[in-house]
Amino acid sequence: MTTTRRNIEAALWRGANTFRGAIDAANYKDYILPMLFVKYLSDTYLEKVEELEKKYNNPVRVQRAISRLPFVIKEKHMFSWLYQNRYNDNLGELINIALRGIEDDNPSLFTGIFRNIDFNSEAMLGNHKQKNTRLRELLEDFEPLDLRPSSIQPEEGKVLADTIGDAFEYMIGEFARQAGKKAGSFFTPPEVSELMACIVDPKISDIIYDPTCGSGSLLIKTGKKAIAKENGHVKTLALYGQEMNGSSWSMAKMNMFIHEIMDAKIAWGDSLANPMHLDSDGNLMQFDVIVANMPFSQDKWAAGFNTGGETTGKGKEFKMEASLDKYHRFDLGVPPASKGDWAFLLHMIASLKSGGRIAAVAPHGVLFRVASEGRIRQAVIERNLLDAVIGLPENLFYGTGIPACILVLKKNRNRDDVLFIDASGKDEKGNLRYKRDKNQNRLETKNIDDIVKAYKNRADIEKFAHVATTDDIKANEYNLNIPRYVNTFEEEALVDIEEVKTNIANIQKELAKVEAQMAKYLRELGL
Repeated sequence: MTTTRRNIEAALWRGANTFRGAIDAANYKDYILPMLFVKYLSDTYLEKVEELEKKYNNPVRVQRAISRLPFVIKEKHMFSWLYQNRYNDNLGELINIALRGIEDDNPSLFTGIFRNIDFNSEAMLGNHKQKNTRLRELLEDFEPLDLRPSSIQPEEGKVLADTIGDAFEYMIGEFARQAGKKAGSFFTPPEVSELMACIVDPKISDIIYDPTCGSGSLLIKTGKKAIAKENGHVKTLALYGQEMNGSSWSMAKMNMFIHEIMDAKIAWGDSLANPMHLDSDGNLMQFDVIVANMPFSQDKWAAGFNTGGETTGKGKEFKMEASLDKYHRFDLGVPPASKGDWAFLLHMIASLKSGGRIAAVAPHGVLFRVASEGRIRQAVIERNLLDAVIGLPENLFYGTGIPACILVLKKNRNRDDVLFIDASGKDEKGNLRYKRDKNQNRLETKNIDDIVKAYKNRADIEKFAHVATTDDIKANEYNLNIPRYVNTFEEEALVDIEEVKTNIANIQKELAKVEAQMAKYLRELGL
């Protein structure tokens, strides 16, 4: 019997239902996705071992071949062993031991990947009896799922890794949707990832970076866009990411492995205060392509630069200064302490190679806020780094209903204009440039194609796109608010006063007739 993506998603939903009402929806991912991962590793490893045992009729040669496999799992760390011991009184502890064992036996692949997960936590999973019951049911949810590579049936036009990987990412998205405001930190909607990947147009030789990579979905989408251009024949990708949230970092590591991207370098830490990807001289590593869906307007973004808790004297709060950053990322200006948007953007600019390109999701405030952000924006424009501003529809991202934009930046551009695109309104036929759904708006394929085409053509399109000169932007005092450049105003139809007066008179006549009829009925009733 084959396993399809739908089978995998069904098992994930069974796991979600096991925890529904017991823990917060934002924490589903911390238990359900790792269990799928362990099932995937166990089934894959067992099948590989069986293949080697059939191939070599010699225990010594079998063990030698097993030692050369990409990863190893001991019997007591297998999903099947956990399932057989699902009625054990210390089930949570057994699962924790298995997870740590997988890490210890595969340090180059999985060190720390389960460090943020505690299957033995009564604070999260309930008292001893409730915890054991839920964990037993979770194992039972996944036990029927056959994830041996030979049993998985890829969808048309896709490879085996896509089947599990797409189901994994689908469920991350569903958990993000249920998690509400807590979701924006780890998930970028797939259609936004697709749009950004098209904008940066990655090549297989590019080194690609996401400084706030969350679950890794945007980074994977960008990398696979490069592979697609090679007709899938090249699988080596230079993907680099960094994520501050431990749970999201773990998801990113699992996500990469499931997609068979074994050489991705995903670091755990604060990209601003402690960037982890450095060159041999200790400077910021340089990248060809950078994509990011950064935390919107992060408060206290500079706290990591104040490791000693110093004050500026007389009890005043710590104040970030450009001199505190040894990588000189804030020489163009220091963003306000309460809004870290430009801090992340300046980090990306400093990490970009000559000729490289950036696509970063940001709140609209980065386009027009004044003071230090206004000065940074002016410096970025004067250095000819800004290539395009793309306005997105509202309610597109999980966790926030506000509209966002994509800033496209490049180093050593061969032009000095800026393209503005407003994809938040209607097209020339009056149709929305996005799909309005009940809970979340979406960009459909046609919407993405329209944006990408407008970006590549760089021509004025009424109520959609405008190419602005630097003089235009200077005249607007470096304010990049999209309506200043793309006029989407629609005149309201003129009101015919005489027609309105006639309608009012007719309504009054009808009302008089109804009142007269009502009075007649009341008299007949003696009222």
